[in-house]
Amino acid sequence: MVEFGTKYNMPLDREYGSTSIAHDPGRTSPNSNSTNDVGVGIRDIGFSLGLGPTPNVPAIGAKLRAGSKTAELTFMGAGKGSGQHHTPEYYGKAQRKALEEMGKANEVNFTTHASVGIQGLAGMDQQGNFSKAGKDFSVQEIKRAIEFAGDVAQGGPVVVHTGEFHRPIAGADWNKDGKDAGKFEMYEGEQERASFRVVDTRTGAVIQEARKNRKISRPIWKVAAAGQEYTDFEGQKRIAQSGERVYVDYFGKRLKPEDRVPEFDEKKREFKVTQMDWNDLINEAKEMTGRAQEEFRRWDNLTEEQKRKSIWRERILLAKEAGKNVDKLEIRPEEAYIIATLETNAGNSRGWAHYYGGDFDETIDHIKRLKKAKEFYQKMETAVSEEEKWKLKQQAGALAGGLAPLDTKYPTQIIEQHLRELERKLRYSKESASSSWSQAEEANETIRHVQSAETYALQESYDAYAQAGISAMRQSDKMEQLKKLKKPIAVAMENLFPESYGSHPDELKDLVLSSRERMAKTLEKKYGYSSEKARKEADEHLTATLDTGHVNMWRKYWKSDNKKTIEENDKDFNGWLINKIGDLAKANVIGHVHLVDNYGYQDDHLAPGEGNSPIAEMITSLKKNGYKGELIVEPGADWSTDVTGFHSVMKTWKFFGSPVYGAGGGAGISSRGWSSVGNGYFGHNQPPYFMFPPYTPSEDWTLWTGVPLD
Repeated sequence: MVEFGTKYNMPLDREYGSTSIAHDPGRTSPNSNSTNDVGVGIRDIGFSLGLGPTPNVPAIGAKLRAGSKTAELTFMGAGKGSGQHHTPEYYGKAQRKALEEMGKANEVNFTTHASVGIQGLAGMDQQGNFSKAGKDFSVQEIKRAIEFAGDVAQGGPVVVHTGEFHRPIAGADWNKDGKDAGKFEMYEGEQERASFRVVDTRTGAVIQEARKNRKISRPIWKVAAAGQEYTDFEGQKRIAQSGERVYVDYFGKRLKPEDRVPEFDEKKREFKVTQMDWNDLINEAKEMTGRAQEEFRRWDNLTEEQKRKSIWRERILLAKEAGKNVDKLEIRPEEAYIIATLETNAGNSRGWAHYYGGDFDETIDHIKRLKKAKEFYQKMETAVSEEEKWKLKQQAGALAGGLAPLDTKYPTQIIEQHLRELERKLRYSKESASSSWSQAEEANETIRHVQSAETYALQESYDAYAQAGISAMRQSDKMEQLKKLKKPIAVAMENLFPESYGSHPDELKDLVLSSRERMAKTLEKKYGYSSEKARKEADEHLTATLDTGHVNMWRKYWKSDNKKTIEENDKDFNGWLINKIGDLAKANVIGHVHLVDNYGYQDDHLAPGEGNSPIAEMITSLKKNGYKGELIVEPGADWSTDVTGFHSVMKTWKFFGSPVYGAGGGAGISSRGWSSVGNGYFGHNQPPYFMFPPYTPSEDWTLWTGVPLD
């Protein structure tokens, strides 16, 4: 067998011109100058096999013999495997060895797809909460696939689905700036109705959703007006400046933000309250950011008690640990939404605490005095004669304040009744006040752990991908020591569906680059790598998988220009898409490609050229920017709508100008040419050998296709 494109002839996977195709007379086969001829031939196209639907090792071997140089083994299961949902550990040493030898015998390279059940590594569950256990489970699934890739594929990419968390499209950062700002919208009015989740970093659980179209009530805090005099913390007189927010009490004394008081309306005789919309929350977030940054600057000079009580404590500690500058400390509007609500709750709890505990000291003092009085009257009641006790009962009536008839009780009995009432009041005040103070402190403690779900999830994801990247590095090192490494193992993050983070090209780039940064820092701190070597390892073992079908699904959220035709709007979207692919390629993040098509709505896995994805242009852009990785067709619809899923591969060959696979008959074609070879091999009982004149049996011998050799 010899490769296509030798010195003996033109490439045998190309026609010698453009002629009609037997089974599709209305179309022509691309010649060497075809728009789809982007330098991709048959040997460059691989295909995927879902393990489970593909039941066993012999079945894998049978599919390999259909003809492809690369096969991606895709695990359909997670956790414990089953017959329809294989996992890496469903394949023991014997099966792994058989697959390894099968690849060698058929000259096929394998790539690996970790469980399709993984959708992001932040640990998000179906309710939107984030779990450390869920995150660890996903990382373990990737490690299983990495070990399998070492044993069977002997390296290469290990594909992992992204989809770290759900987020609105209209409010995404990449949809706010630049010439394409506002070009995407999930539904009409999304910009006004979008919601953002906020989590408690202690648990990863969602505290609440902040909705842009929902206002929240909050007290109007009393502040010194511009030009108004106030007393600062040191007792000095100051004048409030324009634009300066100085919280003061009702006597003009400056207060810390956590001690601020509501403004009182003298006319209405009530405290003022405001309804905050999203724009107010943006301003509130800026004010909170200023407070947090000021605390950050003073942090090293604060006492331990001050640090403990700071509501910005956790943010500052995390920022310092990550080596971030003060300007990187930011409060987001959705965080301000929750913080403002919690501050109101804390203020309410403090108010009740003061109410319940306001006369606590007086009650204690009263109880002490009554106990002394009881001791005094006990002595008198013991010492006085029976004839004189009626006088004590009259005193008891006076003590009772007319609430007890004369001559019925002694003073000690009345005092005991008072004591029981006061002690009951004391217990009530104690329990109510302490619980209210606890609620206030719990609200403050929650404020310290409030974080946007996006910020929280991304940090978890970066960490998890860094862990997976280190596992890929260590497995590669092991295989290299055994002299079995064909290609370094790389975790290849795949852009998934538009509704989840990681699907947009900018988000995919962020995941790869930020995870590389996290991995490099971990290698430096934990493993003692030099900065240069750590960066090199991170770049090599963390990369991205571009799925051409998934990225085309952004088409359904593209806001068309009503003044343009459908074709013009499609052209605009394709232009945006190609530019983004070029940007990814230039950033050196794409290490693997899935060739899939659709019509921009759902991920139905059509063969390339069967939908409206600009696949040829995408691959051209990648090739221009140096891409040399695998191109994997993922059959889907053809398993049901065509003869087999492998027809997706043959259609891809044809799409890229290589329609060579079997002989198709058809009227109107007098002799066979390369353009008539396609979709016709099935049913032949001999393999498609490609031979050249020096190796043919005789001058009369012809190839199985019937195409003349000269």
